[in-house]
Amino acid sequence: VQLQASGGGLVQAGGSLRLSCAASGLSVSNSHMGWFRQAPGKEHELVAAINWSGATIWYADSVKGRFFVSRDDAKNIFSLLMTDLKPEDTAVYTCAQSSTWQPFIRGIESWGQGTQVTVSE
Repeated sequence: VQLQASGGGLVQAGGSLRLSCAASGLSVSNSHMGWFRQAPGKEHELVAAINWSGATIWYADSVKGRFFVSRDDAKNIFSLLMTDLKPEDTAVYTCAQSSTWQPFIRGIESWGQGTQVTVSE
């Protein structure tokens, strides 16, 4: 299983970025998928997740209304659209696949490599 995250970069506050997680060896269409972030000196934080059926989506309060997850089942890609970005969103973002929905972190089986997102004032 491989998860390849991409799309990070430098953006001004208020801007948008779309992160993509290309999967191989698993199908995002029948997997619980999530995006984590880790800021310097802080722990990993789950910011958004979608369950295997796509019927349930969860967002951390800190990103609710600004971040949106989606899946492209045909391309086997899991994405995170980040809008109205704030400096406190600066972190390394990583996608992950889990065998459990709640708690998501307990069943993580695969991690992608991180992609840096930096939001300037």
